[in-house]
Amino acid sequence: MTRRVTIVQGHPDPAGQHLLHAMADAYADAATAAGHQVRRIEVAKLEFPLLRTQEDFETGALPPGLEQSREDMRWAEHWVFLFPLWHGTMPALLKGFLEHIFRPGFAMEYKKGGFPKRLLAGRSARIIVTMGMPVLLYRWYFGAYGVRSFERSMLGFAGIKPIRESFYGLSFADEKERSRWIKDMRDFGRRAR
Repeated sequence: MTRRVTIVQGHPDPAGQHLLHAMADAYADAATAAGHQVRRIEVAKLEFPLLRTQEDFETGALPPGLEQSREDMRWAEHWVFLFPLWHGTMPALLKGFLEHIFRPGFAMEYKKGGFPKRLLAGRSARIIVTMGMPVLLYRWYFGAYGVRSFERSMLGFAGIKPIRESFYGLSFADEKERSRWIKDMRDFGRRAR
């Protein structure tokens, strides 16, 4: 079964020469070769202001530079988010992007006196995170709270499930280790998981 996949590259450096870019390329190439339809969003190459008020979040217009990104995400059945761990969570640029995209009307619909309706049910996601520390340290000592918050408060709240995660620690690893990570991306891409 083929799927529609949108890959959200959340590394904030627009130069595009990072491990996460190679991982996104491997995922996209394998998914396309397997017959899946793939769209990509490079957050670092987008222009948009940060949201500053609740009113703007709830009723403001989406910046024109994000309209295609929102459409690419609405189109997808499966989302892949890639980002480096910065201070225990995603970089601020990716968070600012997601705050715009996940506004009411896209991610949820407010109901008077009730819990918001989840508008993204039926979609799935994979979160791919690289970090300088060992994964075990991030999971057990730090509780992976930055990623858990993204999973629960944004993706899960909007109805997305299942949400899978792949953490890659000590990202300055040798080429043998990085090659294994690229192989993981190809495996995920083939299956659109």
